[in-house]
Amino acid sequence: MGKKRLIWQIYPVFLFVIATVLLAVLFYTSHFFRIFYYNQTANDLDIRAQIVKYQIEPMIESGSFSEIDKVCKSLGAAGASRITIILPDGRVIGDSDENPDAMTDHSDRPEFKDAINEGSGISVRFSGTLGKNMMYLAIPIRSAEGETSPNGGQDSKTIAVVRNAVSVTMIDNELAGLHRKILWAGIIIAACTAAISWAVAKRLARPIEQMTETARNFASGDFNHRLSIPDTTELAALAKTLNEMARQLADRIDIIKRDKNETQAILSSMIEGVLAIDYKGYIVSINNAAAELLKIDKTAAHGKSVEEIIRNPQFIEFTENTLTEKQLIEADIPLTDNGGRFLRLHGTALTDSREQKIGAVIVMHDITRIHQLEEIRRDFVANVSHELKTPITSIKGFVETLLDGAMKDPVQIKRFLNIIARHSERLDAIINDLLALSRLEEDDEKRKLSFEEHHLKPVLVSAVELSKIKAEQKNITVELVCDQDITAKINSALIEQAVINLIDNAVKYSPENSTVIVNAQKTPNEIVIKVIDQGCGIERQYLDRIFERFYVIDKARSRKLGGTGLGLAIVKHISGVHGGSVTVESSLGSGSSFIIHLPAD
Repeated sequence: MGKKRLIWQIYPVFLFVIATVLLAVLFYTSHFFRIFYYNQTANDLDIRAQIVKYQIEPMIESGSFSEIDKVCKSLGAAGASRITIILPDGRVIGDSDENPDAMTDHSDRPEFKDAINEGSGISVRFSGTLGKNMMYLAIPIRSAEGETSPNGGQDSKTIAVVRNAVSVTMIDNELAGLHRKILWAGIIIAACTAAISWAVAKRLARPIEQMTETARNFASGDFNHRLSIPDTTELAALAKTLNEMARQLADRIDIIKRDKNETQAILSSMIEGVLAIDYKGYIVSINNAAAELLKIDKTAAHGKSVEEIIRNPQFIEFTENTLTEKQLIEADIPLTDNGGRFLRLHGTALTDSREQKIGAVIVMHDITRIHQLEEIRRDFVANVSHELKTPITSIKGFVETLLDGAMKDPVQIKRFLNIIARHSERLDAIINDLLALSRLEEDDEKRKLSFEEHHLKPVLVSAVELSKIKAEQKNITVELVCDQDITAKINSALIEQAVINLIDNAVKYSPENSTVIVNAQKTPNEIVIKVIDQGCGIERQYLDRIFERFYVIDKARSRKLGGTGLGLAIVKHISGVHGGSVTVESSLGSGSSFIIHLPAD
């Protein structure tokens, strides 16, 4: 299967997302308006039916059925709806469109049954009389007198049913027109968005294509070519890395070529031990430092196998690995029969001009002193751990002893508790020493803060005014909703700063021509200050960390917008010193609401 270009991997995804969102919006809008129109029509029919009910109820009670038909025809012509009056036995005694004597029994109509049994009925169905789809709404007319109920009271009796109906063809026509408008709007939006997506995809793919071509040049040995730096932060970093890689490769190749003939001289002059062997494991060269470290005769070792001269299994295994591995390897080994020394070995294979292995070279470093220092460090860590663990272990042991039965002996209790107290004091002293540096980060200024009863609205008004400059740059409206009588015990300067930070944050991540709302409310338990934006929103996975110092979700965008990662942390700190907290409600693409919770008292 052929490889696809990057743009044809990005662009179809954009189109798919756009199409999916538009189809979902179109479906939801169509469904919503259909329900809305039907509900509105049903409400209108109910109101009209109630009016008809009050006009004909006296006629039904008096038995003036002929007058009822005239009223139906008069009201039906005036209201553009069909009105039908049906007796409980299903007989029609009045209809605005037809002669009631010629109409069939209506007792089987679903809306009639629901009106009799449930107090009202609605039905959308095909009318055989009129030959079109109709919406019917029926309500009962009940008399004040009826049969005696089991509890001795009087149950009302249905004496007729008022049915009001309109054609749903008009509703369908209205919805069809609305659907066409929505469809055309969706098509236009899809076309515009597709064009924008194509431009974005091209812009993303172009620098990568350029980097691919430059990488081919690097692979062919042309390290003089350099990439131009794109505007995108990530691609710019990649371009800079590739340019730096090319420069370093060129420098290293020059160094390798220049130093190739000097290798032997360098190895022979090294103070570290150097051992060279052929591909069969025989010693071909050994310098004085290596002979001294291994305590062997340099002259006698030449031409002998490593196993014959050096009686150390780990060293022998290392030489075998060096001959088989293609890369540099290293290992630390002890020389137990040589005064307890430790060697660090570096081994690499040697190749000829045809890249065929001809042997290996092993460089030896005496790390006995380093090993001793490492032992000292491990001992120190162990001691510190022991100093912390000892009192904890003692406390745990004496507590378990008390729980196992020693609590019945007052003398033992006092003795054990004194021991526990001493170990606790010791542990406390150790912890206090370890936390000394942490105490330096404590904010001593918070102890000097003054909190006074203030009206909250002037503080919020000031914060909004101070934030308007940035908002106006993006034509963003900042609206304030706050009652005049809300008061709180606060440090007004800090609360103002917190609200400014939240407004600035909302403005920063909101689109142009949008609205930011600052809403303050007082409940019996707390005062809530909300800053609501219409921005891009925050994914759920980041909500728990956005109040951490220097934490930003999109570092590139944060730098572009001037964010430092401290604003929300400051808001959290200010809320905390007031005895409150700050929370956030957000979802991707739906804006965000940052909420400061302050105590009501």
